[in-house]
Amino acid sequence: MQVTEHTLAQPRYLLAPALTWLEPQGATPGQGVVVEGGRFADVGPLAEVQARHPGLVAQALPDRLLMPGFIDTHHHLTQSFGKSLAFGEPSEIFRRIWVPLEQHLQPHDLYLSAKLAALEALRGGFTTVCDAGTRSEHGLHAIAQAAEEAGLRCVLARVCNDAGSDDGARRDTLRQASEHLVRWQHHPLVHGSLAVSVPEAATDATMGQVAALCREAGAVLQVHANEHLASVERSLVDRGLRPIGHLDRAGALGPQTLIAHATLVTPDELLRLRDTGTGVAYNPVASAWKGNAVAPALMMRALGIPLGLGTDGTRSDAFRLLDAAETAQRLVHGLAVGDSSCGAGWTWLQAATAGGAEACGLGQRTGRIATGLEADFLLLDLDVPELAPSWDLGWELVRLAHRGQIEAVVVNGRLRLWQGWPTDWDARALMREVRTAAARAVADAPIQRVHPVSAEHRRQAGA
Repeated sequence: MQVTEHTLAQPRYLLAPALTWLEPQGATPGQGVVVEGGRFADVGPLAEVQARHPGLVAQALPDRLLMPGFIDTHHHLTQSFGKSLAFGEPSEIFRRIWVPLEQHLQPHDLYLSAKLAALEALRGGFTTVCDAGTRSEHGLHAIAQAAEEAGLRCVLARVCNDAGSDDGARRDTLRQASEHLVRWQHHPLVHGSLAVSVPEAATDATMGQVAALCREAGAVLQVHANEHLASVERSLVDRGLRPIGHLDRAGALGPQTLIAHATLVTPDELLRLRDTGTGVAYNPVASAWKGNAVAPALMMRALGIPLGLGTDGTRSDAFRLLDAAETAQRLVHGLAVGDSSCGAGWTWLQAATAGGAEACGLGQRTGRIATGLEADFLLLDLDVPELAPSWDLGWELVRLAHRGQIEAVVVNGRLRLWQGWPTDWDARALMREVRTAAARAVADAPIQRVHPVSAEHRRQAGA
C-alpha cells in the first residue's frame, strides 16, 4: 500500500519506508516504524515489528526516506517581517533593525510574524526551533500560540536581562523566570527556556541564578556570546572579561547552557566549553551574511562540545543549512590544512538532528527515530534526478538534497505539512495578512539601514 495524506492523519499506523535514518547507523533498509499517541511506539526490522503488531497493515513507502525532523538550535521567530531588510548590512544589525522592529510590533503583528516563521521552518524540514527570546513584552504569548497552531515544536525563551535594574526588579525577573519554566513543563509542543541576550545585559548574580533554574528544571539557558568583535570588545571594557569568560565567572556555563554563535573563541574558551559541557549553536549562514568569523565547529565536535546547527532566522531551509555548515568549515578551516572530508557529511546531519536535540535539552524527546521518542519526522522523496544514482546518501543529503523532496512533515505524531502546505489551516490567507501588517509595521519602526536596497545600489553603482 502506498502512503497517503490520509494515512498519516490516522491515530495509529505502521510505516515501511525504503530507508529509515537511524542514529548512528544512518540510512537503514527494511525497517518498520509504528506511530501511536504522538510517539514512535515501535522501531525495528519490519518482520519483527509486524509480528508485534499483527493488527496493523504496513504502509509501503518505496523510494522514500523516513528521517528525523531537523532541529534549529537558534532562531528569532518574531523577526520574520524584516528578513531581507538585514541583507548586505554590517554586523550588529540588532541595534538598527531588530530592536526597533520588534519593539514596534503590535501583539497581533507578533503572532503573525511568529506563525509565518513557524510555517517557513516546517516547510524547510525543521520540526523543532529554539527561539532565543523576543524583545517585546507581548512576544511570548504570540510565539507560543503561533507554534501550537502551526504544529511546530518550540523551545521558548523568556529573556532575563536585568542590568541596571533595582533589587525589586531583579526579584521580579527571577520570579517570572521560574513561573515561565513551570508553565510550559508539560506542554506537548512548547518547552520553557530562559535567555540572556548577551552576558553584559544581566547581572552576574542573575545569570548564575537563571542558569541554576534551568539546570534544576532540565531546561536550557540561551545566550549570544563571542559573535562579533564589537561585542567582545564591549565585554572587555564593561566587565574586564571576554563574554565566555564572563559567563564562566558568573557560574552560567554548563550542560544547561546553549551559546549562540561562539565564532570568536580562543583555545582557552574552547576548553572551558568542553570542561563545562556547554553547548553551541553553530550558525554558518549568519556568519556569511553578517558575521566577523565562522565558529570552529569541527574543532568543537572533536573536543566533545555539544553542537547543533542554527539559522539565526536567516532562512528556514534545513538542507541549505547543512550545505552552508559544511561549506563554511571547508573554506575557513579545512582548505588550509588539507582536510578534504570536513565532517564527511554525517557530522552535519547529526548536528542538525540528534546533536541539536541534545544541545537544546530535548535529547530524550526528539532528534532520532527511536522507540519511545516523540514522532517528529520527515518523509523524503528519493526518486529525484539529484539522487540518481545514489552512492553515498549521507553526503548527498548535505550537498544535493533540497526541501522540494519533503513530502510530509510530522510533529508529535500529527501530520503538519503535506507536499509543502499545512493540512488543517490556510497558509495563503496568513501570507496575505502578513503582507499588509508587515508593510505598516516596517513603515512605523525607526529602522536604520546602512546600505540601500539592491536595486538602488545598482543605480548608484551605474551598473
